[in-house]
Amino acid sequence: MRYWLMTSLFTFCAFYHVQMFNKILPRTKMPTNTRKYLDTLTKDQLKEIWRTADAVCFDVDSTIVQEEGIDELAEFCGVGEAVKQWTIQAMGGNIRFRTALETRLNMCNLTLEQLERYKKEKPLTLTAGIKELIGHLHSEKIPVFLISGGFRQLNVPLAHRLNIPSENVFSVELLFDSDGRYHGFNKNNPTSDSGGKTKVVHRLKDKYGFKRLIMIGDGATDMETCPPADGFIGFGGNVIRDKVREHSPWFVTSFQELLDELKVSN
Repeated sequence: MRYWLMTSLFTFCAFYHVQMFNKILPRTKMPTNTRKYLDTLTKDQLKEIWRTADAVCFDVDSTIVQEEGIDELAEFCGVGEAVKQWTIQAMGGNIRFRTALETRLNMCNLTLEQLERYKKEKPLTLTAGIKELIGHLHSEKIPVFLISGGFRQLNVPLAHRLNIPSENVFSVELLFDSDGRYHGFNKNNPTSDSGGKTKVVHRLKDKYGFKRLIMIGDGATDMETCPPADGFIGFGGNVIRDKVREHSPWFVTSFQELLDELKVSN
């Protein structure tokens, strides 16, 4: 009973904190260049870029896997509902990403032992069709990258399941002290803050000279990579974000649709 009361109180306080935070913090707006680019890009033009892409970047949580990683981790730590409220705001583009990330991780009060146990007991669930889609891209010699505000300790093993090299994974490294207690995250990781995914895409294009790079994801931070990404495909197979669906020239709910489009060009 005492545990239930404490958990309920914590959830209420966290929800109240989110609501009050929204009242004093202006809603983040889609970058003007993103809005202009997506408004002028037609679905047919985007399909053409997709069929001839020379690099493909995927978000991870709620895109290539069904789960929203930090929410599942929070549930494992006993603070699921409280953290979920912050995730909704962050993915909708309503709160600075780093603020939401710091708050949620502090709520979890994670230990290294808990993280390792979570990885063993709660393996991430691949979204239907993603293995086949990435396999096809690899067979066509198209490099695949994972760009995520999720955690490197979870995303690298996931990448290996999909034959994606660890150096193609851009995510947030969790830090622990010598006693295995959570000690923050690596703030040098660009995806730990708003605009970080855009920085990664810039670096990839500068480093490799990609001319037709596509970003695929469910969230506002994925959409805002375009430009410099040459195209963005909104994905709603696990969760639909209204803002993303509204502004995506091409919005899909199945990876099979993307695979079918590639096969049309062969």
